[in-house]
Amino acid sequence: MFEKKVLVAGTGKSGISATELLLRNGNRVILFDENKALDEEKVKAKLNVDDMSGLEIHIGELTEEIIDACSMMVISPGIRVDAPFVLKCKDAGLAVWSEIELAYYYEKGTVAAITGTNGKTTTTTLVGEIMKAHNEKTYVVGNIGIPYTGIADATSEDSVSVAEISSFQLETIINFKPHVSAILNITPDHLDRHYTFENYANCKGDITRNQDETDYVILNYDDPETVKLAEGITTHKIYFTHKTVLDEGIYVDGDDIVVASNGEKKRVMSVSDIKLLGEHNLENYLAAIGISYYMGVPVSVIESVCKEFSGVEHRIEYVRTVNDVAYYNDSKGTNPDAAIKAIKAMKTTTFLIGGGYDKHSEYDEWIEAFDAKVKYLVLLGQTAEKIALCARNHGFNSIVMVESLEEAVNFCYEKAVPGDAVLLSPACASWGMFDNYEQRGNMFKDYVNKLEE
Repeated sequence: MFEKKVLVAGTGKSGISATELLLRNGNRVILFDENKALDEEKVKAKLNVDDMSGLEIHIGELTEEIIDACSMMVISPGIRVDAPFVLKCKDAGLAVWSEIELAYYYEKGTVAAITGTNGKTTTTTLVGEIMKAHNEKTYVVGNIGIPYTGIADATSEDSVSVAEISSFQLETIINFKPHVSAILNITPDHLDRHYTFENYANCKGDITRNQDETDYVILNYDDPETVKLAEGITTHKIYFTHKTVLDEGIYVDGDDIVVASNGEKKRVMSVSDIKLLGEHNLENYLAAIGISYYMGVPVSVIESVCKEFSGVEHRIEYVRTVNDVAYYNDSKGTNPDAAIKAIKAMKTTTFLIGGGYDKHSEYDEWIEAFDAKVKYLVLLGQTAEKIALCARNHGFNSIVMVESLEEAVNFCYEKAVPGDAVLLSPACASWGMFDNYEQRGNMFKDYVNKLEE
């Protein structure tokens, strides 16, 4: 129990979950949100905890009186670390913890943590399935949708937490220490938040900050930025690659995926047994195999689960075929690098739906990856004009601007011919038009499922 009150900033899913964890464990909490439009009773109604006697809710201004009553602040990932009220707390001497730092304070088991620009959700989901097959006391948490704080105090010495961790969450860790961490890849993203690519990359590297020689980090040998970042990492480094053979690590040899460790080589499975499209998914499998192996899972268990795994929702997810046109939902492609992987995975001519919230990304490499495969680029949202200009600068002019996702689907339905594919892979965040990428993907699937043969 913390001696003074704990200030929880943000009334979204993470903030509510952190508040519940603290109250369950007998702490006094001030739940704060600077959005003056919020209703205190509606915020309180979100909480699912029996004893709320230690709770105060403050909406609007964060006063010095509130700050003085608290010993620390837990910050939700969506709140910027340089927000004025956060800086005010720091200046007053309050420790600022991330939601995952608070969860780790209550964690009793072993942690595997995955970060990277792309592939986190697929890799975390696969690792979670493998770990569950090995240990029924496995929790899959973090940026994947279930807040880590939601289960932290239910963990035990023999449990495992598999956590998808974002750069936003890593900004404010202190003691967070996974036994096995993974950095899948690093490409420019969230520069509106981190300002520079170097800052963003360093946040990703912080997942290893507290690891020591008894721990492991799984790294992408084929990603130059990840390899560069590895130079400053001191824990035990294990690489994965599909382009070369390693003395130690996870690699592809012909059609075989192999783990080489301590002078011994173990075949895990065939590449041809992977059900998911795209080279990037091969990388996700290699990473998941490495994480699971160094978490102590036998190769036979890893192989069995990997062969059955069929992917995650919203990531190059097959929806339906209408009039011999296949529709795919890649709403989780929220940055250009993820969208590049999706278009490369397409096997036929494609109508590509893109655009959304502007995270200050550049789209040149995405446009160049079209490689005569894209018939039409259908654009919507805040970035539509920016992407269209970029496309035209690269000589791509088959562009259609629409006002809504439904209009985009209908255009593709009317113009696509048998053998084409339609791919929602926005290369942008969903904010502004949608609550999140899940809502965007679900709406896309609803529109597609309403199309008539």
